[in-house]
Amino acid sequence: MLARVWSASLVGINPVKVGVEVDVSGGLPGIVVVGLPDTAVQESKERVKAALKNSDYAYPLRKIVINLTPADLRKEGPSFDLPISVGILAASEQVSASLCGDFMFLGEVSLDGSLRPVAGVLPIAAAAKDMGISGLVVPEGNVGEAAVVKGLEVYGCRHVSEVMDLLNNPERFTPFKIDGQAQLAKQPFRGLDLKDVKGQAHARRALEIAAAGGHNLIFVGPPGSGKTMLARRLPGILPPLTFEEALEVTQVQSVAGLLKDRGTLVSDRPFRSPHHSASGPSLVGGGSYPKPGEISLAHRGILFLDELTEFKRDVLEFLRQPLEDGQVTISRTKQTVSFPAQFTLVASTNPCPCGYYGDPIQPCTCSPRHREQYWAKLSGPLMDRIDLQVAVNRLKPEEITQQTTGEPSEPVRKRVQLARDRASERFQDHHINCNAEMQSMHLRQWCPLDDPTRNLLEGAIRKLGLSARATDRILKVARTIADLAGDENLNTMHVAEAIQYRTIDRMQ
Repeated sequence: MLARVWSASLVGINPVKVGVEVDVSGGLPGIVVVGLPDTAVQESKERVKAALKNSDYAYPLRKIVINLTPADLRKEGPSFDLPISVGILAASEQVSASLCGDFMFLGEVSLDGSLRPVAGVLPIAAAAKDMGISGLVVPEGNVGEAAVVKGLEVYGCRHVSEVMDLLNNPERFTPFKIDGQAQLAKQPFRGLDLKDVKGQAHARRALEIAAAGGHNLIFVGPPGSGKTMLARRLPGILPPLTFEEALEVTQVQSVAGLLKDRGTLVSDRPFRSPHHSASGPSLVGGGSYPKPGEISLAHRGILFLDELTEFKRDVLEFLRQPLEDGQVTISRTKQTVSFPAQFTLVASTNPCPCGYYGDPIQPCTCSPRHREQYWAKLSGPLMDRIDLQVAVNRLKPEEITQQTTGEPSEPVRKRVQLARDRASERFQDHHINCNAEMQSMHLRQWCPLDDPTRNLLEGAIRKLGLSARATDRILKVARTIADLAGDENLNTMHVAEAIQYRTIDRMQ
């Protein structure tokens, strides 16, 4: 007998509906899986056989052919264990096949018949309705993330036998329900607090501007000046994820396999901090069948590169296209996939190899040639894409020993939220989330300059040798400064402050 059940596979982050066709017929006992299965799918034959026997189902001692359609799409991972199990039992008439066409099945099967969670459930659940699916059956560990999708009936099962009971007696089961938006609102804030930072008013101001406008930021200063401490407190002043943003972030992390047994929506903005020994593929994603890299895992959050100049130059150059486009496209011989990558880049570095160039107390031991070679690791096009370049100086003794705390994160986050709300109202018809995403046409519309301000900017361009891209970045930062101040139009003070954040341009 022939039976067909539905499952899905991922191409990058995009789901593709997969038909699992099972034919049980006469012939020598055996099982064959066709349709470009990878090793994990081929091994499912033994897992399914043992699981069905240990769950007291009769495994057909006949010829079993399993076809995964479409045949030209490679199928990978253990998520096909459950649909193959259901297909075999439906084809051998041990379970009702009448509902198989309405459900989609995902899950790894253990040898005792229990179901284990798999990666990539949320993007599949989000696309299931468009695929003509009314119900999704997943392991209990995945039910939370799948149930946040509205309009889809999701059933979480712990064992193969529960799935069979669902198909034979669907009226006895109720779909799992969850209010994703309410759950997101209840999540407590867990960020580090800015009140722990002593002094560094200029750097704190830069953090606030970066958070309000989504601007890329680099801190330059000697060891122990607080660069890393400042950067790690940026998530604490960012506005919370909206429900739509949380869905995007959760989908990426689901594809990467980071959500297993972790619950539902990701409520915190991502903060990724790869080591400086990271390779290019680990940063942007890759592999024969590409998976998300660090920049995609930082989507809607922060990518922090500590000791930026210790990264290999060719690895840093991989960042240029994602910083400009907000996504990364990975091309391989077998397929091309795109992953979202709208992140804020935050970096830190010393001013020279010894770390003390320009320090008022400890003298620098580096030669001019060594300093030049040190900065040569950062290309001009990459630095052009970093909006805020901030010098972080050594703390004074009285600042180190002071007992009073700085301004906490909470009031800063409120100012950031107000600035973002102003930007959102401005961009409501343009599919832009923050000022850093503005294009040239938007700058002409929302960043007009009067004559004194234009003269100031032209002087900075000549003196610092700024490129057109760097000039646009200055205008974007100035727009954010105006939003923080509640001003509708840019003025000389806004642009002058934005120019002051081109520290590295002034150093060279």
